[in-house]
Amino acid sequence: MNVHELPMIIFTVVAQMSVGAFIVLGVVQLVASFRHDARTVDRLTEPIVYAIGPAMVFGLAASMLHMNDITNTLNVFRNVSSSWLSREIVFGMAFAGLGFGFALVQWFRIGTFRLRQLLAAATALAGIGLVWSMSQIYYSLVTVPAWNTPVVPFHFFATAIMLGSLAVGSALVITTWVRRRGAAPEAGRTPAPAEQQPPSAGGGLMTAVRARVAEINEPTTLAEWALSARTIQWLAVASAVAGVAVLVSYPLHIADLASDPVGAASAEVFSGAFFTARLLLLSLSTVLLALFVFRTATSTVLERPQLLTVLITAAFVVALVAELMGRSLHYDSMLRIGI
Repeated sequence: MNVHELPMIIFTVVAQMSVGAFIVLGVVQLVASFRHDARTVDRLTEPIVYAIGPAMVFGLAASMLHMNDITNTLNVFRNVSSSWLSREIVFGMAFAGLGFGFALVQWFRIGTFRLRQLLAAATALAGIGLVWSMSQIYYSLVTVPAWNTPVVPFHFFATAIMLGSLAVGSALVITTWVRRRGAAPEAGRTPAPAEQQPPSAGGGLMTAVRARVAEINEPTTLAEWALSARTIQWLAVASAVAGVAVLVSYPLHIADLASDPVGAASAEVFSGAFFTARLLLLSLSTVLLALFVFRTATSTVLERPQLLTVLITAAFVVALVAELMGRSLHYDSMLRIGI
């Protein structure tokens, strides 16, 4: 593992996962809205929106560790017209800011449904701009043969789709577990009626927040679980397709690098035990586990989601480790032409 580039490895992978999860969630919401009512769709997608923000903030914080002086970040606005690094940071801030705004208006139901959709679309576009800018930072370096190739943007977007799909799938089953636990009353205790509850110390705002938390944590219904299970099946397919595409791209990438002396030296990075382990983990998560997730989701009932939970969570964790290893190999392959 490339420890020196660890902050950038974490940032790029986590940011791409966050973007992928948001876009995948938007697609799920759009497709599900054709056959289900708005409440059912919101119950499926809403809790996951609030988990994407902290993940993105974690990734941005990790990237700051790569800078000697984080105050230099403010200088990026001077070079947006010419620097892909500046654009990356601007799009990253836009994605985080718009995403926070969307989560806020979604939580408090501010504005019309159409307005919230437009804000979500703007957030998704900022996320696509972020991943594209990330890839162009490396692709634009013509002196680094291993980076100056379409494989780099392809791998970055594949990471977004694969990890985003598995993250959303894992969140769906975890949300079901949380709602089940929250629905179980404490032993020997009868909940007091709403009118007998003590007044909220936080005033109207805290009362509204508590009401929204209670609404979101209401137990999952059979109809909602059926939609979740079907969604998890298609997410498993999406992650598997992205993973297989990455596996197929490696021989092509290595063959292309072998045609150049410096590229041939870079191609040697994609060999050995570390690279083999990366391929095995990627295969395990995208082919075997995704296949079992697809098959298990068809027969999993709401009362017994244990096996499905284990499978899709394992697929996500293994894929995350595989992508971190793949990003480490990406940085290891930086060999320049000339001095």
